[in-house]
Amino acid sequence: MKLVPPSAIYEASYQQYIEELGDEERYPFPMDFDHADFEALIQKLINFAQGKNLPEGFVPSSTLWLVDETKIVGVTNIRHYLNDRITHCGGHIGLGIRPKYRGKGYGKRLMELSIQWLQEMKAGTIHIHCHKDNSASANTIKACGGLLDSEIEADGKIVQRYVVKLGD
Repeated sequence: MKLVPPSAIYEASYQQYIEELGDEERYPFPMDFDHADFEALIQKLINFAQGKNLPEGFVPSSTLWLVDETKIVGVTNIRHYLNDRITHCGGHIGLGIRPKYRGKGYGKRLMELSIQWLQEMKAGTIHIHCHKDNSASANTIKACGGLLDSEIEADGKIVQRYVVKLGD
């Protein structure tokens, strides 16, 4: 299992992942990007990582895929830094695991790798948020060192805001 940048060699696996999600809400947010033109999708993800062509209110973010051999099993989107809006509700890390791979420890591994990635970027405190009713996500965050900082209401839902404090 390894974390890789988006690449055309995983196109078939990506398309299968999207099909498997069906009508389910997609996480992280780049999973909602149009993928009909796969090369354009890859370029958009590269642009986001480089801070190019970002919508207003967005910050540079890297999308990485957790792969097991040739299959994408999960996706993480890591914000390089936070603005006030994303600090309030959003956080550094958004991730999702392909449905048929859930409950097998992939979410925890992907969260650990995402935190390591931010640690290499010298992030001091990592903010990770999830909906209160998503106990699988909350348990994963806590298993990776997340401490509940606060809860807020956003769009009619309770959002739990966790922090992971990294050493120097």
